[in-house]
Amino acid sequence: MTLLNTETIAAISTPFGSAGIGKIRMSGPEAITIAASLFKSVKKEKDLREAASYTAHYGYIVDSKSGKEADEVICIIMKGPHSFTGEDVVELDCHGGMVPLQRVLDILLQNGARLAEPGEFSKRAFLNGRIDLAQAEGIMEVINSKTEKGLDVALNQLGGKLSSQVGLLKDKVIELMAYLEAAIDFPEDEVEGFKSKELGDKLYSIKDGIKELLETSRQGKIYREGIKTVIVGKPNVGKSSLLNTLLEEKRAIVTDVPGTTRDIIEEFINIKGIPLKIIDTAGIRKTEDLVEKIGVKKAEETLKKADLILMMIDISQGLTEVDLMIYQLIKEKPLIVIVNKTDLPAKVNFSKLRKEFTGHPLLEISIKEDQGLNELKEAIIDEVLDEELKSDEEVFITRTRHKNALEHSLQAIKRVIKTYQEKLPYDFFTIDLRDCLIGLSDITGETLADDIIDRIFKDFCLGK
Repeated sequence: MTLLNTETIAAISTPFGSAGIGKIRMSGPEAITIAASLFKSVKKEKDLREAASYTAHYGYIVDSKSGKEADEVICIIMKGPHSFTGEDVVELDCHGGMVPLQRVLDILLQNGARLAEPGEFSKRAFLNGRIDLAQAEGIMEVINSKTEKGLDVALNQLGGKLSSQVGLLKDKVIELMAYLEAAIDFPEDEVEGFKSKELGDKLYSIKDGIKELLETSRQGKIYREGIKTVIVGKPNVGKSSLLNTLLEEKRAIVTDVPGTTRDIIEEFINIKGIPLKIIDTAGIRKTEDLVEKIGVKKAEETLKKADLILMMIDISQGLTEVDLMIYQLIKEKPLIVIVNKTDLPAKVNFSKLRKEFTGHPLLEISIKEDQGLNELKEAIIDEVLDEELKSDEEVFITRTRHKNALEHSLQAIKRVIKTYQEKLPYDFFTIDLRDCLIGLSDITGETLADDIIDRIFKDFCLGK
């Protein structure tokens, strides 16, 4: 495990930009001493080194070189080990805006603190045993959550629900290992433990528990990353109008002139807690316009990376060769065919359309008349989820690292079960059981190598 750095670190913890308040966080053995040397109380002289933990103090940070007041602040003291990092922590609530925040941070750095690396506060919390690795990753899940349901999933992880379920599985594995190793070490003694069927039941219970967690990974990934949903069709079928309607704002330019959309437009929307990254593309057609050609090429490249495609057809134009050409490009992808402008006279009947697009949902809508949009949202959910949305209280696997660790453990426990079925000696069980335990422990960070842990925290925000 990486040794804890004994330096005192500091960083701005709020985003860039103007705001009422900006926060600077400082953590380490000299955090309170540094703050005390720079803080001037408004009402009377105070020594922050003597202040009680979890107290707030109003005053100014003073530049030690010039003696000038740098900013008016609220100084909050949190003494270790009962702080987020497990160390002494000082938080300074300054005026928002980068100039005052940077000025105060520079003063702290000039007086003994070091600029924190990305994720270093969370890393210290992990190394000090305040949180495990899965909970630490839950911090970034909370920060990056795109919907309320995604936030609930992230908060469950931060609160330790995933760690708790993994911990129960680890306990079962350790219990089996202890029994088997005792039986191996003392073969002549009667070791109180499991009968053969009980041993099998426990092995299957571990396997089922790992599989149940793994089965949440697809939905968990959707909550975390969203669904990349591409709107495609020939020019003037209503792609940009659909984007604006789903966003409930005029994000894309809508005109009667074909080829208005030249570039990719991306926005997130929330449908029943599922974040959809909606992408409006240029209308696909043959064109001599150089800029439009580039837009069409980008649209075709975007289609290859889509999780879901919404193909739009204008029923007032009928089914054209361009529509069929587009369909050939995307028919193997998850797809919903949207028949728009049903408020206008139709130039093609629906029986022909259903025959042409067999195997894909076919929906009639009129964006102008606000018809069929709720049905479209339901169809999107049905298309991206294989099952009903689970409760907010459920634990979900949202990160690829966790999924890979569980798959590692699952393969290991399957090898143990095969050994059990073949009635081999207990010596053959222990290596694979230990391998299963390593995979589970990787999730919470007990067995991960230092360089991997360092890499995980480098993906965090500066100041978190």
